Amino acid sequence: MAQPNAVEIVEICTVAPPLPAATDLSPKSLPLTFFDICWTRLPPSERLFFYEFPFHDHSHSISNTTTFFHSNIIPTLKHSLSLSLHHFLPLVGNLTWPSSSLKPVLEYTHGDAVPFTIAQSIDTDFHRLSSTDILCKATEIHSLVPKLSVSHERSAVLAIQVTLFPNIGFCIGISSHHAVVDGKSFTSFLRLWAHVSKSSSLGGGESPITLPLELKPSYDQRTPIKDTLGFEEMFSNQWLNIEGPNNRSLMPTERPIPQDSIRGTFRIPREKIEKLRQVVNKEEHQLLAQVSTFSLTCAYTWVCLVKAEGNSDNKMIALSFAVDCRSRLDPPLPATYFGNCLAGKGVVVEREVLVGKEGFVFAVNAISGDIKSLENGLVDLTGMEKMVPALARKETRIVVPRSYYTIAGSSRFEVYKTDFGWGQPKKVDAVSIDKTGAICLSDTRDEDGIEIGLVLNPNHMEVFASLFAEGLQSL
Repeated sequence: MAQPNAVEIVEICTVAPPLPAATDLSPKSLPLTFFDICWTRLPPSERLFFYEFPFHDHSHSISNTTTFFHSNIIPTLKHSLSLSLHHFLPLVGNLTWPSSSLKPVLEYTHGDAVPFTIAQSIDTDFHRLSSTDILCKATEIHSLVPKLSVSHERSAVLAIQVTLFPNIGFCIGISSHHAVVDGKSFTSFLRLWAHVSKSSSLGGGESPITLPLELKPSYDQRTPIKDTLGFEEMFSNQWLNIEGPNNRSLMPTERPIPQDSIRGTFRIPREKIEKLRQVVNKEEHQLLAQVSTFSLTCAYTWVCLVKAEGNSDNKMIALSFAVDCRSRLDPPLPATYFGNCLAGKGVVVEREVLVGKEGFVFAVNAISGDIKSLENGLVDLTGMEKMVPALARKETRIVVPRSYYTIAGSSRFEVYKTDFGWGQPKKVDAVSIDKTGAICLSDTRDEDGIEIGLVLNPNHMEVFASLFAEGLQSL
């Protein structure tokens, strides 16, 4: 008998960039900066994109939709992926950590390719998993995510799985190594792949392709990154001493996932965001434009979470989020810089204040104040030395009581605009937050507000959902 939510592997293959021209567009190796090294052993970033079939006549038989999937969707995705990797060659390479090198090395070798798995769902309920209104067990979607090939000596950078749900739709699962790409770089690659795929499905997509300038990755701007605080050596040594000494392992730190964890998707519509802004404006006599949607969304979600989880053992509660440093370095980097370029920012607030009557307004002001500190232009990197010890923690962030929360993703990535030629995704899931416990932000399918992804234990999820809904209804 098939296991619930099981998938059958139909084919395991690889997709490589076209040769020999690929080597003309991207470097064969990239030196990692301290922005990259701090993510060396973080578990892979994992995303799922659910798509319904591009026709609505459900009289089509399973054989017809299966034929459409294998004869149209799969060849198009493979071809467009190959052309896209032509410009993002580092994604095809591997991370190693030679004994002669202080830090990990990213290299591409002729013949390297991206693992591409084709699977078919046996009994998974597509509509339930792709719904933004239904809670589900966090582990239910794990079979849809490709495993990134990682050993102590070597790690792949990218893996892809496309899973068919017969007569309904399909999903694209992507795993990527955070030490090579941050969210902005990954989104640029994803946009290019979707752009080429859509052109191919419409009869275009000839090789070679012409890149829109905003999608052309920049690889030659690593030298100007100044490491005045010695983070590169510091981060490398911190990783070497974890389970060390001199441990050059690339295996990600283990973060067990509680089997009863629940995944939920929540939304704050634009209208409610404006209502929240008015609450802050009324209490603080601020101009509406001074309070960002990011601050409002993070503060509201954070307060609801702290109340739901009841962190009574912790007097101080922290919230951290990443800041894109590309335009905030001296000299600045281009927006298309390929790699990681993130620094952590955050706030710490007394728990009693957060759960009090004015907790939301206080949280908004704290977050807004931290963001305002960036208005001077350059980002302050002091405090970044704490990143590796924090990222190396083995326990899952879902375990409570917890004293800090993190924000992942961004609505600016516009993941719901990822159209490979068969329409926009019905749902986009950040699978890896079940390991990190992060609050994941994204845009929404109908472009109305902000979508929030969470993984919590069942009791906390129930309380959070109630608090979240009741708070918005009262506005």
